[in-house]
Amino acid sequence: MFKALRAARISTFGYFTINGFVLGAWVVHIPTIEHRAGITHATLGWLLLLLGAGAFAGMQLAGPLTDRLGARRVVPLSALLLSAAVVLPGLSTSGWSLGAALFVFGIGNGCLDVSMNAHAVQVEAGYQRPIMSAFHAWFSVGGVAAAVVGARTLSWGWSPTTTLAVVAAVSVAAVAVFRAGLLAAPTRANPTGANATGAEPTSPSWRSTPSRIWLLAALALMLMLSEGVAADWSVLALRETLDAAPATAAFAYGAFATAMTVGRLLIDRVAGRVGPVAVLRWGSVLAVLALALVVWSPSVPVVLGGWALFGAGLAGAVPQLFSAAGHSDPAAAGTNVSRVASLGYLGMLAGPAAIGGLTHVMPINLTFLLPLVFCVIAAFAAPLAGSARRSRTAPPRAVDELASAG
Repeated sequence: MFKALRAARISTFGYFTINGFVLGAWVVHIPTIEHRAGITHATLGWLLLLLGAGAFAGMQLAGPLTDRLGARRVVPLSALLLSAAVVLPGLSTSGWSLGAALFVFGIGNGCLDVSMNAHAVQVEAGYQRPIMSAFHAWFSVGGVAAAVVGARTLSWGWSPTTTLAVVAAVSVAAVAVFRAGLLAAPTRANPTGANATGAEPTSPSWRSTPSRIWLLAALALMLMLSEGVAADWSVLALRETLDAAPATAAFAYGAFATAMTVGRLLIDRVAGRVGPVAVLRWGSVLAVLALALVVWSPSVPVVLGGWALFGAGLAGAVPQLFSAAGHSDPAAAGTNVSRVASLGYLGMLAGPAAIGGLTHVMPINLTFLLPLVFCVIAAFAAPLAGSARRSRTAPPRAVDELASAG
């Protein structure tokens, strides 16, 4: 009966990889697309906000749809939208067309992000042990694959349009392959799918969303902002504060990203032994210590080690929040995950602006005290990741339904 669960797990890995692969393909071609559109770096920065706005809108759309229709329907449609939309930036020849393309691309990304995480929660419920972090690791694997492919096609002289069209075609084919393993929506207590009044079940509105979900979302905002700080400022900080060579400074983000990817591949086993609360708490503590090294160490190797420890500390943090939100109410998993993902995404978008503003009043390395404080808060708030989770022993009927739903 676990054959369907294994297939669902593989399919979920596949969709996370597709998401990372498609997004990575866009990132690799940003300089070329910017030049073709004839825009400045400043204009590109504003247009990237449209990508974020589209993702936020897509998350609000996909959450309730996933609860109503099931991830098996929403995940493939979202992946198809994202795969098709990645071609649009490559076709853009002006700032206006690029802005519109990025907004549509963002919608596809937001829809897939929420729906595939909701499905991951459903698969995790069937396994009755932590597996969420590994799904997020495969997103990173997809990004690495996109970087390799993009570097090769650029060396061959391919245009962004050609490369992105190939990426879209490969992704669409992968969507078709991985769709078969997705699970059907979990069966509700009322087999007709209606509530006591006969109306269709509805997902909680923004006002009726439980306060615990908003607290999890606030933690996601803080921790994803912290992740964004590493992506946007680690290299520049190492160059400015310790006068590291450009090639050496590049290892700052590389150390962070590598440690986070490896950590996410391994952290599920740790979470299975010590629980999600311990993973969030001690991971946040490790992140605090790592940032202390980054802020105050005068040694380049020590700072590089600090960024690696920071990635290892945060590796399992956000997946625990997504998992906790999804398990709080399986009938509203999509909506609850969308709340956490949306605020987390806003945190990642706000990170560059927050740190950039602080650099006007303090050295760049001291601005990292902001994510340090956020990690301290996460360490104290870690019990939120453990309350209201499913018990370790599932009713046999629940596991049977999941196993037979594929």
